[in-house]
Amino acid sequence: MRMIFRCDPALADHLPRPASARGGLPDWLRAMPAKAHSDVHGRDIRTVKQCPPFVDAMAYGVLIPLPCDVSVERGSFSWAWDIPEPKTSGHPRAPLSFHVPSQFVGAPFARGEQAAIKFNSFWTIELERGWSLFATHPVNRDDLPFRLITGLVDADLFHDGGINFPAIWTEPNFSGVLPKGTPVAQVFAVPRTALELEFASFDEPHQQAYEKTLALVLESPNVYRKHFRARRGRA
Repeated sequence: MRMIFRCDPALADHLPRPASARGGLPDWLRAMPAKAHSDVHGRDIRTVKQCPPFVDAMAYGVLIPLPCDVSVERGSFSWAWDIPEPKTSGHPRAPLSFHVPSQFVGAPFARGEQAAIKFNSFWTIELERGWSLFATHPVNRDDLPFRLITGLVDADLFHDGGINFPAIWTEPNFSGVLPKGTPVAQVFAVPRTALELEFASFDEPHQQAYEKTLALVLESPNVYRKHFRARRGRA
């Protein structure tokens, strides 16, 4: 599977590139201890740092970076980004634009008269035929002061225009800088083939397999990591 990113030639030397999510794991995860004391258990227990599904989800796909520093002062956004004039007519130069509140009235994430921000795209994204681009908030990243609105784009067909990423700003009293390179979206390719759902009760072999797997999980740590986790390629 290829994911092809293209940008305006005048901006190629000024844009941080989208990168594998595995290389963009946050500092707080790296600093998290592998074990922590639990008063409920009366002993040290493993943290989510040792949970492969938790970490693998964060490491899956590609992170889209903020192209420049953005200063934020209680809902006011500004930037000083000295870039050349794009060679492509109509190409954005601002890292952000906005959606008026009327565009998502009635949605559970609406915040009264607060506009939604939109992270403008400086890269087009092309996928192979039959695949779509799933874009969502960087996984498990509640430390970010915004919440991306999830979207699905048929990027095998729509790949000659930028895919923008709308988000709700969740910390109205935030004052500081959202630094260049901050992940604003996590994207990955998904097939458009329709799923066929099947349902069945355990037969004897599946019941025995369930009981065996459960016993393994209860007997020793890291059973999933050692016996069931697939080897992953590196982007």
